[in-house]
Amino acid sequence: MWWIMVAVAVLAVGYWLLIRPHRYWLEKGVKQGTPGFILGDNWGTVLQKQSLAEMVMMVYNACPNTRYSGFYQFLLPTLLLKDPDLIKQITVKDFDHFLDHRNFIPEDSDPLWGKNLFALSGKKWREMRTTLSPAFTSSKMKYMFTLISQNGEQFVKYFLKNDENFITVEMKDVFTRFTNDAIANTAFGVECDSLRDRENEFYLMGKEATNFNGFWKNLRFFGYMFVPKLFKFLRITMFSKEVSEFFKNVVKSNIQSREKHGLLRPDMIHLLLEARKNGLKHEETEPLQDTGFATVAESEVNKNPKNTKAEITDEDITSQGLIFFFAGFEAVSSLMCFMSHELAVNPDVQTRLIQEVDETLEACEGKLTYESLLSMKYLDMVVSETLRKWPNAVGVDRVCTKPYTIEAKYPDEKPIHLEKNDIVWLPIFGIHRDPQHYPEPERFDPERFNDENKVNIKPYTYLPFGSGPRNCIGSRFALLETKALFSYILSHFEFVPVEKTQIPLVLSRKSMHLVAEKGFWLGLKRRSRI
Repeated sequence: MWWIMVAVAVLAVGYWLLIRPHRYWLEKGVKQGTPGFILGDNWGTVLQKQSLAEMVMMVYNACPNTRYSGFYQFLLPTLLLKDPDLIKQITVKDFDHFLDHRNFIPEDSDPLWGKNLFALSGKKWREMRTTLSPAFTSSKMKYMFTLISQNGEQFVKYFLKNDENFITVEMKDVFTRFTNDAIANTAFGVECDSLRDRENEFYLMGKEATNFNGFWKNLRFFGYMFVPKLFKFLRITMFSKEVSEFFKNVVKSNIQSREKHGLLRPDMIHLLLEARKNGLKHEETEPLQDTGFATVAESEVNKNPKNTKAEITDEDITSQGLIFFFAGFEAVSSLMCFMSHELAVNPDVQTRLIQEVDETLEACEGKLTYESLLSMKYLDMVVSETLRKWPNAVGVDRVCTKPYTIEAKYPDEKPIHLEKNDIVWLPIFGIHRDPQHYPEPERFDPERFNDENKVNIKPYTYLPFGSGPRNCIGSRFALLETKALFSYILSHFEFVPVEKTQIPLVLSRKSMHLVAEKGFWLGLKRRSRI
């Protein structure tokens, strides 16, 4: 009889640990889909049967006509927010209940990861966001435009010197090289030319720092997710020692050189050194001209009313520079890849955009300026629609930092009581592909964002850079970088499909990022001049 008791005990423990967690939302009266055993709703991505975007669409559509629904990241219950008013309520009005992102890695386990703005929580996040916020205003973007423009001209000159009328290019490769050079220049004060010097140390270290493919990198993520204390005890870090030391030395030597020789550069290191020395504060009024429709406004809670000095260490500066690499290598370069693909397969859109670029450059006598770049309405429409169809992040989370109740609104609802550390999720990819918000969501149509139509877009249904005080601080930088590069490219080339171009584009199921299954292969066709 003893073995029967053991078997019953094992089954009971197994049910309690592995099956009952997937009933969490049902017991709270929240509708949910059908999570897979242990893997939850991540079963498709883990087994490489779905891309991450497909998983988001699956959970978004699992419970139609609901303001929210439940899904599971493995065994972790997560509340999916679908209603725009509810998203506003949680991310803006009641932000003080949802301050943080879920962070897998403790700060003391890997300071370079744990100190970046995305990973910080609570008071530390507030202090760093308030400190960094003035460095990302419109006026500061104009300050950095000179450096971004230099990299854009450098990029185009490389292809012009090939003296070929048609060049086949894998866009992800060349765009990551551009974003590497732009971020090295604007964040670290280092000049690179990664198209010519393809094995330069900065590019190789940046690529290593942002590469999260492969078994061991995934093991680190899952290890910190399920056994964080063990990984902390084993001193397993996200960044290799080589990467950490390289970036620390770059920042340290750069700061020493500036202080010794009194050098000034319009870059992030300079702005952060100013914040450390004299403090930064938001301008009283921001310029009316901004980087575009997709730009997220900075919340008042993030603004520093006084230019008080901030306690910023060299390690803090290095950490913020590294988060730029994450944004640049993946998010911004991916935006550029999808935009170039959409222009190639929608030649009517590209023709109209080229006309605007030509007219703008003619008006400013061939020299692109900050003001002229931001005056291009159709360029902004194209970028905005690219971010609608292919958002930088398929979803973003918030952690409940103190108990909160979502009150019932309809007869089939009841109050949902969220406890501290519960997770809510904004399914950005699903919202952007919802036909209720965007008719024919698979169609690439920049006209959605013309002056007449964009005013009818319901607030909180367009979230390429997140929502509320915890939105992406670098939205202006990403948009400026993208618009500048495409203006330079289209003044000399047009994007065209080639034999290796995948039409229609299919997302890879082997990557946690939004990337094309067969790469972003396109042709750069030199424009004829009359």
